Parts: sequence; structure tokens; C-alpha cells
Amino acid sequence: QVQLVESGGGLVHPGGSLRLSCTASGWSYYAIGWFRQAPGKEREGVSSIRTSDGTTTYADAVKGRFTMTRDNARNTVYLQMNSLKPEDTAVYYCAADLNGASWNSPLDYGEFDYWGQGAQVTVSS
Repeated sequence: QVQLVESGGGLVHPGGSLRLSCTASGWSYYAIGWFRQAPGKEREGVSSIRTSDGTTTYADAVKGRFTMTRDNARNTVYLQMNSLKPEDTAVYYCAADLNGASWNSPLDYGEFDYWGQGAQVTVSS
């Protein structure tokens, strides 16, 4: 059974940092992605990593501030979020692409098959 478990959300002041973790179990994955959804907005891609070679992709809104890494031994990916802004406030989800559907659209949430439960990130003073 495929399971994705996120942790690490919380409340942080603007300019602060948080690190999200996502532990995947039950299968091998082509890619893992991070997505977010703010109230009243569509879900959007934040970053993704191809598990075979570690290739990462970032949304323009987070480039230079967020870093996605992986620990294959622990089946865990991380999203280090620095210089956080109020507009980063959202529920963050990790998701897995099992079969490579996201190869040409690494930030398209429609290409990811399995989803975690979400972690709330709130950036506020």
C-alpha cells in the first residue's frame, strides 16, 4: 500500500524558515512532488524531484528560497523553505508519481498518483 506522510508544518514569521518532510512507503516512485493550496486558490506545484537522478524542478515563485532534497535510505524527501512570505501560506502536500507521468510536467499535480494528508504552513507576523 502506498503511503505518504508529511510533517514539519507550522506558524512562522515572515522571513523565517521551515522544513517539511515526506516519508514514502509501499512502492518505488518515479518522482515526488510538493504542492500547495491556499484558501480559495487552485492547487499549485512547488517543486519536484526525480528519484532516479535527483533532478529537481521549482516553481518560479519559490526559486532561490526553497530547496528540495532526498534521503533515499530513509525514503524521505525534504522541502527546506527559507525567506518565507505571507503568500507562502497554504496547505502543503507531497505526492508521488509511480510511473513517470510527470516526466514532461514535473509540477503538474494531475500527473501525480498518491497524496499525503497535507501540512499547514502559515506565515504571519
